[in-house]
Amino acid sequence: MSIKIFINTDGGSRGNPGPAAIGVAFSDDSGNTIYSHKECIGVATNNEAEYSAIQRALEILVKSKWFKKNNNEGAEVVCRLDSQLVVEQLNGRYKVKQEHIKVFVDRIQEIIADCRLNLFFIYVPREENKAADKLVNEALDGK
Repeated sequence: MSIKIFINTDGGSRGNPGPAAIGVAFSDDSGNTIYSHKECIGVATNNEAEYSAIQRALEILVKSKWFKKNNNEGAEVVCRLDSQLVVEQLNGRYKVKQEHIKVFVDRIQEIIADCRLNLFFIYVPREENKAADKLVNEALDGK
């Protein structure tokens, strides 16, 4: 039986570009939230915020006790995003044309290459990403 962790991420800006924030929710197989993170990231576009969220989530993951304990071939990490564009770009099905977005993709791929986890990016509808979305709005509202 493989060990599995789920990471829901979201990024958003009020205005495009505008004040932006990210939200990250880690959960176990049973859907229990085991860690959450929210932060304002300054002025960014929606896409920049989405990429910032997944990059930050992976940075948190590799510093975690869970990672140190489970960084082996059997552990799975499922990253769930409500941005189909970002998922398709990270999975290599859509080209990344903007240079500043390529920087995010390169950094995310670097993090992935440095670990031995089975990592997947999947698209989920917004309704299935409420925890991460709530964190984004809390950060933007200063809560």
